[in-house]
Amino acid sequence: MSVKASKSKTIYRCQECGYSSSKWLGRCGDCGKWNSFTEELSVEASLDRGQLTNFSSPLALLNDISTQEHLRIQTGITEFDRMVGGGMVPGSILLLGGPPGIGKSTLMLEIAGRMGQTRKVLYVSGEESREQIKSRADRLQVNAPYLYLLSETNLENILAAIQKVEPEFLVIDSIQTTFRAEVASAPGSVSQVRECAAELLRYAKSSNTIVFILGHVTKDGDLAGPRVLEHIVDTVLYFETEKHQLYRILRSYKNRFGPTSEIGIFEMKSNGLVEVQNPSQLFMGNHGQEPGSVLVSSLEGSRALILEIQALVTRSYSNFPRRMVTCMDLNRVLLLIAVLENRVGLSLGNQDIFVNITGGAKAGEPAADLGVACAIASAFGKLSSDPGTLYIGEVGLGGEVRAVGQLESRIKEAERLGMKQAIVPKHRFPASLKFNNIKVRPIHHIKDAMEWTG
Repeated sequence: MSVKASKSKTIYRCQECGYSSSKWLGRCGDCGKWNSFTEELSVEASLDRGQLTNFSSPLALLNDISTQEHLRIQTGITEFDRMVGGGMVPGSILLLGGPPGIGKSTLMLEIAGRMGQTRKVLYVSGEESREQIKSRADRLQVNAPYLYLLSETNLENILAAIQKVEPEFLVIDSIQTTFRAEVASAPGSVSQVRECAAELLRYAKSSNTIVFILGHVTKDGDLAGPRVLEHIVDTVLYFETEKHQLYRILRSYKNRFGPTSEIGIFEMKSNGLVEVQNPSQLFMGNHGQEPGSVLVSSLEGSRALILEIQALVTRSYSNFPRRMVTCMDLNRVLLLIAVLENRVGLSLGNQDIFVNITGGAKAGEPAADLGVACAIASAFGKLSSDPGTLYIGEVGLGGEVRAVGQLESRIKEAERLGMKQAIVPKHRFPASLKFNNIKVRPIHHIKDAMEWTG
């Protein structure tokens, strides 16, 4: 590989989106990030600098191309396989991100160990030695006869090892430590991440190898170089909980071969990440008859989860009462507080209000509105809600309870968990919908739900 002519110069590049400038800028003109520019040495080379791998296909008519799909490859971890759409597609490239210590390498080693029982797997680490990986594998009880280990950061050497092993499954841990020698910037920079990810993409598509890329996060909690990586890869998976929490939630943000917004729930134990078979039971916790505690339904991809909403309302001794919300949108909760004051008549202006979801889960859809409003009303009136009642519905500005999607699957999940009744929107509620072991109460207005809160 040779470069005909090159000219070196210094440029400044945004480490968030890759935008380059001839001078340092305090704020990126493309993505709007502050203090994201770093100095890099740019090499303007001729266009025939070359690629390490090639990927191309012959010209063909659309009607002449076979539509036969590749069979998906399953890992045997039910939570993970369901999250990626039933298994991994050969030739796909997946990005796994999350905070340090969250369990990215642990999960990848568990998957590599399962795949290495019958298929060739190459695990490349740029952060740990082979002995360190082996030590963690012993702790996780990983025994795979076809799992190869390599400690390397140079992409050319990694591709040489790939050509020697010819794996069906490749893990790169991590993309921020991998570099191309001819790219004149430090490992982890946008230029290095883009070039290395592009080479791995060409290799995956040309060889039908499944490639897993592990990525670090920035101080703001975003994947380093998110716009660069997310556009290149086929699937983006991200741990959205903190490492100090016992349960880890893995979410699919992008998937070209399956549904998005799916989640997988794992529990961190001494022998690694273990999938949680019944997450609704987990998030319900020790739900009882305490004031301000109600159950709601949140849809995560194709799965309906039962979550516990807790609210605490207490007299404020400040001129500006506090509104503290965890795992929910603060503005949405403020809207519900305004509806409770104006449409229901609760005097909450001089009260500190705290709202939390147990277990570290998040409720981002409006179907939890009714439950949040009832939890606040219950906490304010010191009333205990029925522990066997589920609240489902979006609350409008007029206090009306609006319809939500996939109502039947939400109620069936509550019925499976032994709940006794469900408060649901009456609007667009199908009269033919019947259930055997749970009583359904359709309501028009949020006031109608208050009588069931006490």
